[in-house]
Amino acid sequence: MPATPTDRPPHGRVSAALAWGAAVAQPLLLLIGVRTGPYRSTELRLFLTAVAVCLTLPLARRNPLAALGLLLAGVFAAATTRPDAVLLYLPLLAADAVVGRIAALQPLRVLLPTALGALGVQIAAATYTTSGQDVFVSTVVALALALLTAGLLGRSVRERRGHAAELRVAATAEAVAAERLRIARELHDVVAHSIGVIAIQAGVGRRVIDTQPAEARNALATIETTSRETLAGLRRTLGALRGAAADGRPAPRDPAPGLADLERLAASTADAGVRVELRHLGNPDVSLPPEVDLAAYRIVQESLTNVVRHAAAPTCRVTVERRTDTLLVEIADDGRGTPAAAPGGGYGLVGMRERAALLGGSLTAGPRPGGGFQVTALLPLPADHPEGIPAS
Repeated sequence: MPATPTDRPPHGRVSAALAWGAAVAQPLLLLIGVRTGPYRSTELRLFLTAVAVCLTLPLARRNPLAALGLLLAGVFAAATTRPDAVLLYLPLLAADAVVGRIAALQPLRVLLPTALGALGVQIAAATYTTSGQDVFVSTVVALALALLTAGLLGRSVRERRGHAAELRVAATAEAVAAERLRIARELHDVVAHSIGVIAIQAGVGRRVIDTQPAEARNALATIETTSRETLAGLRRTLGALRGAAADGRPAPRDPAPGLADLERLAASTADAGVRVELRHLGNPDVSLPPEVDLAAYRIVQESLTNVVRHAAAPTCRVTVERRTDTLLVEIADDGRGTPAAAPGGGYGLVGMRERAALLGGSLTAGPRPGGGFQVTALLPLPADHPEGIPAS
């Protein structure tokens, strides 16, 4: 609910009252200023005129429409005394500046009648301070051009502010979209592989529960283990997204998976019916940046999920090669086709490409010439990464 005048703090009410009092006194002081002093006392009159104009500044910040009205009232009242025209230059410029502020703050439906009214008062004041038709016409043109310039400058400021606000909104929307994509990738990678294993093991158990109880128990044990690992991964992901526990302390976070967990991932994939051949090239003990380690693991995980779901291949090969400035990850199988061809497929490949692109790397995926499917990811290693330091 907007604050009412009575809701304002005492110092706010006092400053508002002082601003209004000073602005209301402005027309009287301006009238006195143009009539003060002996003949040709231009300096004193200009000083008093400047003081009178300064009295409207506090109100011009709070209520530019009211400040403009009081300024124009003072200008017209002073003009009726037929002073030297130079004495009204500063009040007229001040009025134009207030019109520019109104242009920066108010819509056109407020600006246009305000500017036309201000121009009308200025032209009326010019009838008292000019002599001759030519001088009057040139004065009116100068007043109109000055007012137009102030209005255009104010509109330019308003448009720049609007553009900056649109950029902030767009940046916020882009950040939200990026975060949603990150959440979608993480949840997909955490859940998809495990659900694939669980589905296959559940099918195996259902088929052999009557004829091979021991095999059915093994399938149920695999389902239990995989389910627990999936729940742990979901808790870790949700904890990272939430950022803090309800009591304000940091949410507990388990270590994120990495290439060191590939053996466990291969074992769960073998439980789903696909044997994984792991090859580590280069120095496997060289530490990797956490974001590269996680991305490489997720790419392998999603690729193995696709092999289990779509390839119908008994084996696949996973190659991880640590090079000087890049990490190569390659997953190849001798199956029957591409995951993108499966109904509802394609999100995993998109997520893998996004992960590689976010790290400045690249990912290619497609059928192999001799049959099967291959995924190859190249993830750059930062130049300042401590190569050769073994992982602790």
